[in-house]
Amino acid sequence: MCGITGWLSYSQDMREHENVLQRMTDSMARRGPDAQGTWIDGPVGLGHRRLSIIDLEGGKQPMLARQADGKQAATITYSGEIYNFRELRAELQLRGHCFENRSDTEVVLRAYLEWGENFVDRLNGMYAFAIWDRRQESLLLVRDRMGVKPLYYYPTADGVIFGSEPKALLANPSVPRRVRADGLREILEMVKTPGHAVFHGMYEVLPGEVVRVDRRGLRKRRYWRLEAREHADSLEQTVRHTRDLLEDIVERQIVADVPLCSLLSGGLDSSVITALASKKLLEAGKANIRSFSVDFRDHGQGFAGDAVRGTPDAPFVRELVARIHSTHGEILLDSAELADPALRRQVVRALDLPPAYWGDMWPSLYRLFEEVRKHSTVALSGESADEVFGGYRWFHDPEAIEADTFPWLTSVTGKYFDGKTLFDRGLLRQLDMPAFLADSYHQAIAETPMLVGESPVERRMRELSYLNLTRFVQTLLDRKDRMSMAVGLEVRVPFCDHRLVEYAFNIPWSLKAFDGREKSILRAATRDLLPPSITDRVKSPYPSTQDPAYENALRHSLATIMQSQDAPVRPLLDTMHVQETLNRPLGDVSPMYDRMGMELAVGLNTWLTDLDVTLDL
Repeated sequence: MCGITGWLSYSQDMREHENVLQRMTDSMARRGPDAQGTWIDGPVGLGHRRLSIIDLEGGKQPMLARQADGKQAATITYSGEIYNFRELRAELQLRGHCFENRSDTEVVLRAYLEWGENFVDRLNGMYAFAIWDRRQESLLLVRDRMGVKPLYYYPTADGVIFGSEPKALLANPSVPRRVRADGLREILEMVKTPGHAVFHGMYEVLPGEVVRVDRRGLRKRRYWRLEAREHADSLEQTVRHTRDLLEDIVERQIVADVPLCSLLSGGLDSSVITALASKKLLEAGKANIRSFSVDFRDHGQGFAGDAVRGTPDAPFVRELVARIHSTHGEILLDSAELADPALRRQVVRALDLPPAYWGDMWPSLYRLFEEVRKHSTVALSGESADEVFGGYRWFHDPEAIEADTFPWLTSVTGKYFDGKTLFDRGLLRQLDMPAFLADSYHQAIAETPMLVGESPVERRMRELSYLNLTRFVQTLLDRKDRMSMAVGLEVRVPFCDHRLVEYAFNIPWSLKAFDGREKSILRAATRDLLPPSITDRVKSPYPSTQDPAYENALRHSLATIMQSQDAPVRPLLDTMHVQETLNRPLGDVSPMYDRMGMELAVGLNTWLTDLDVTLDL
């Protein structure tokens, strides 16, 4: 895993801007602490920061490939992992290609030279990369199918500026730090519009998209998207095929030349990945998987179930560890520290955005990954199983299913995703948030692929699945990527393997929830791996602190902001509502979503200040 960046300007010689390219590259030092490199050829400059995972000695980047006559052919700056690189390497060798190292990077570069732009159809993995083809004087930007790895770009009059994170682009003086109304809308709602970046003029390469830039301009092409297909397998065949896919996926994703671990919550998803990784490693004669879980030193009065989390994680974690005998470490976080302004600044700088909903999860993930990184460089995660197999409560809540909006903004869960509560009513009317939500939702619904003859129930559940797989999951993947890469940790997401996603997307809902439970297929496919208590456990999200010390520290940060006339977020807030919230007794921020309002207000102020952002509303 790494950080990539670059600048293409057909009217300039990049040798004159070598210092700018270096600043862009240096901005992502945390993504790649092991090595760095830049490469310039006429109008293009590429930068790379490396986190060494495969072929630690080889694989230095940017990487150059030459033709048989010795002339330069193409150069790549690459981030990610190709899980089928060994098969591709063998096929390319049969076609006459010679390799200088063992890295998957060289396989990607050689695959491009052999098959051209269509080589992306052969890749299995998580990746974002740029290839400069010197023969055609063109630049290719590519992102993996599910958007696990980020890639941003800023079109210019004569080329493009790109990078793994907005900070790399913002290090270039040609890219303004300006946010307009559409960008602020994206911050205030938990709705991520594919391809849109918050900064004006900046975009994301879509999941499964190729962006080509040459002297004629910029062109985009989707090489992968979800499709509706007939599902002919029986229930038994569906369960068996799901298990076969998971076995293959995990076997591919445990390959690393550095220490590997799993992130274990004691829930179904992370337990499945941890148990399968343990099984595969032991079958290969290797040491058992190392696992890590997270909890808080003090939950105040102790854990209490709420509308989102019914049970604590620790007892289930210990059950799985006792069964598979993984080498386990429990990481305990200090709740009050999570609201520390210095830590919040680290989170904002890693994200390049204000942390939105459930604000304590961002710093807690940061601290968790920081501790994990002391022992491992690669971690397996159970992220995305809920989107793939229908695990969230809103998949099973009639109100959410029938609502004419995003299901996670409805019913009992919706209030936890609303951070607008402390913002000025006039500002919200000016932004017309209901229209923004409606437009975003209906755009997503219009994209949803359908089968002719599907029943209304199956059609609606396919829509909900599509919304989760193209909108909701991207927010979680972005959070995971930024917080992990900020400490130099690679997190792999087996449930985002596109073969599994394609297959599960087309399992009819009547089969997907055949026993009336969430994630029925996944439970049935992995029941033999887990203790019954975990197999039958109700979904419980990543833990959020219940310690009043966190809320107290959060209140203090907001109060400090309100005392400063120069705080950039103040004009955006309803000061009377803010004061009413701060005057309530500790622990009486009710309804709970006022805490989300405090989170967003404090995070937005940090972002506007530290990144020197101009709001142009």
